[in-house]
Amino acid sequence: MSRLKPGIKGELKLKVEFEHTAAKFGSGFVEVLSTPMLVAIMEGAAKNCVQEYLPEGQTTVGTRVDIKHLAATPIGMEATAKAELIEVDGRRLVFKVEAYDEKEKIGEGSHERFIIDIEKFMKKNQAKKQS
Repeated sequence: MSRLKPGIKGELKLKVEFEHTAAKFGSGFVEVLSTPMLVAIMEGAAKNCVQEYLPEGQTTVGTRVDIKHLAATPIGMEATAKAELIEVDGRRLVFKVEAYDEKEKIGEGSHERFIIDIEKFMKKNQAKKQS
């Protein structure tokens, strides 16, 4: 974890298709990038930001999202989410996130992730089903 330092950046791009829209997700009736999908690409950008710095067998999971969806993006346009690591507190990581389409900023906010050991996490998750 010592390799994780504020300032690390990552991004994720997505060409908006019908499957990414509010109409498809059920979060609205219009065929524009849905807020749940905007959150997903912001989370993906944050994951991409730090994954290469983690030891094998570790990853991060999202635990908090606080974003504003500022503008609609129609089908056919590309959305780009950008994340910057701004705080490292043990296993807790905080990111500044922004997203843009080809014309304007479409979202901004913060996102929190925790570093996990994949095997331990999945064992605990599977045990939840048995209890």
